[in-house]
Amino acid sequence: MKSKYFLILWVVFFNSCATSYMTQQFKLQNSPKAPDYYSEHSWAELPTVASELKSIHLPDSLKPLAVDVFYVYPTLLTSRKDRSWNADIYNESIRTDVIEKPVKFQASAWSSVGNLYVPFYRQAHLRVYYDPYTKNGGEEAYELAYQDVKRAFEVYLNQYNQGKPIIIASHSQGTGHCKRLVQEFFDGKPLQNQLVAAYLIGGKINADEFKSIKPMTSPEEIGGFVTWNSYKKGKLPKRYDSWFKGGVTSNPITWNDQIKTNFEDHKGVYNGDGKLYPKSLYIEKIDGMIWVSLPKIPKRFWLSFVKDYHFGDINLFWEDIRQNAQLRVATFLKK
Repeated sequence: MKSKYFLILWVVFFNSCATSYMTQQFKLQNSPKAPDYYSEHSWAELPTVASELKSIHLPDSLKPLAVDVFYVYPTLLTSRKDRSWNADIYNESIRTDVIEKPVKFQASAWSSVGNLYVPFYRQAHLRVYYDPYTKNGGEEAYELAYQDVKRAFEVYLNQYNQGKPIIIASHSQGTGHCKRLVQEFFDGKPLQNQLVAAYLIGGKINADEFKSIKPMTSPEEIGGFVTWNSYKKGKLPKRYDSWFKGGVTSNPITWNDQIKTNFEDHKGVYNGDGKLYPKSLYIEKIDGMIWVSLPKIPKRFWLSFVKDYHFGDINLFWEDIRQNAQLRVATFLKK
């Protein structure tokens, strides 16, 4: 299936951010079957297994790289009619969505940089972020999702890493889980010495979120984190004060403290048609988010009706991320 991710995901996210969802009581015993991360079947992407992603982005894809990338994808479980609290990773439709959408159009930004590890996990339904669902099953569902991510990372460390440098990459719900992962496994711990960078995208991260891992403010800096949230230029979301304001905002084009960029600075959107569109947008940093101009891409007319660019936090800056990750890896390996 040819996924038009850039357009499809905004439709999904835009239409699913409602306050009314069908739901049910959370019962741990009724949760979907847990992943077995010692089995390849519980991974959406492993460097030792051939995949469509590798054939697209890495002709010599099975050659081991010097760095690993551990990526955790965003929320795809969004239907208002879906009563389930957590995703069933053995459901073929869910597995296909993960591979055809975030893996193909987000994780791929790092696929030429490092050995890519993407665990399937029992992600929590979108409603966990909204009242009254948060306190009525949402917290338990979210914790279940994190425990999957944590187990996947532990298996990755034990079975695959072998002391290689690590990039942590994530989006949205994945960033919430990876923030905690960085706190528990890297921050002030021996594994911090292996951290190239953490790309914690699409979630609020405070400057003091970690004890010894700081925001990175230059393109070649290593050992810290970058983060941003994207919104249409000149607009603010309803939950701006509680969800975004005060959070660290990195510049995903220049990777420094520059407030504004020009079209010429932009390396490229990776669009749903599988093509790269450079010099197609500019940004402006504000408190807690970046304002993004309407991208110069095919079918941009439909995007003119959209304010929330959360769907495109990564693929709007796909080539910028790829080149920056390459630079940080090169810097790390020279240490």
